Amino acid sequence: MPEMFLRRLSRWQAEQQREAVADLYVEARRGTAGAEYDIRQDFLHRFERDVQQTDFDMVVAEAGALLGCLYGYRAERGSEWWEVMRSVLSPAAFERTTAGRVFLLSELMVVPAERGSDVARRLRTLLLTRHTSDVVVAVIQPDDDQGREVLQSWDWTKLGEFTHQREGWLRPPSPLP
Repeated sequence: MPEMFLRRLSRWQAEQQREAVADLYVEARRGTAGAEYDIRQDFLHRFERDVQQTDFDMVVAEAGALLGCLYGYRAERGSEWWEVMRSVLSPAAFERTTAGRVFLLSELMVVPAERGSDVARRLRTLLLTRHTSDVVVAVIQPDDDQGREVLQSWDWTKLGEFTHQREGWLRPPSPLP
């Protein structure tokens, strides 16, 4: 296999790569046969909204083709996520959000052949080295078993359901290893 490279994409580059990222998303989610179109359309709709968020940031892993992708953005004070976090975070964790530095990891995807390798951790490390957030929260779909396994392996804490389609996970307060 060719050497893997990690790179950060600007908002413009991310938008230019939207079809390739959507392909990666469908491959990483490999769900019910025949549901790929709906899965892809739902992702593209969320991606279009997410890429416009404040401090959107995205990293990808490549080795001739996309192997993985992680992106997120800063939760704006007063946004829907902010209000949801108020009801889900402990008072001590919410207190740390007063500076307004809350970063949401919105999507993590890794091709099935690379699961169990170091791709997800390397993507996380690269993405979060740029952000000096007091609180980092990952949001995943409740049926995302791979995402849940990754977050558990990182020692993140499940916060609960943010909405009927998303559950939240909190990064431990200690710095990244």
